[in-house]
Amino acid sequence: MHSDIREIMFSEEQLSGIADTIAEKINEDYGDTDIIAAVVLKGSLIFSADLLRRLKMRVRIDFVQASSYGAGTESGGEIKIKKDLENDVAGKHVLIIEDIVDSGRTLSLLRKELMERGAASVRIAALLSKPSRRVVDVEVEYIGAEIPDEFVVGYGLDLAERYRNLPYIGVLKPEVYL
Repeated sequence: MHSDIREIMFSEEQLSGIADTIAEKINEDYGDTDIIAAVVLKGSLIFSADLLRRLKMRVRIDFVQASSYGAGTESGGEIKIKKDLENDVAGKHVLIIEDIVDSGRTLSLLRKELMERGAASVRIAALLSKPSRRVVDVEVEYIGAEIPDEFVVGYGLDLAERYRNLPYIGVLKPEVYL
């Protein structure tokens, strides 16, 4: 275990099980329907790689990097696309793959944006959810696990671009991020 980690929240084996469970539900829901997987960069990259290998339908993989923004530090209800999808989503079924749902702002706005572009449907798969941090009510169809309001890293999650490569999800020691 890395010296900056207070405890391991999810081991490699547990994360594999979460990917299995989410993939089963997605496979049931979509059947043999073609989808576009919109992988939200950068945090969901590792989770999405594990999840996508378990899906049975035909999948186009694409990437998006987005954030909600406004005046000051609070979201103004607009979305800033830093890296847009390359695929046209009009008439297509889109599965957004996210690492963690905090406030819900960005995912809510991203779903709205993709629907406005004419997507046939937009569903969200998230590895983790922090319901205590939710500000916007966003429907997340596939959630791996709900967690308390702890600062977690690893398996794609980071602090200042560090720790993404850890094979587990760990809780950072407070002195590392305070």
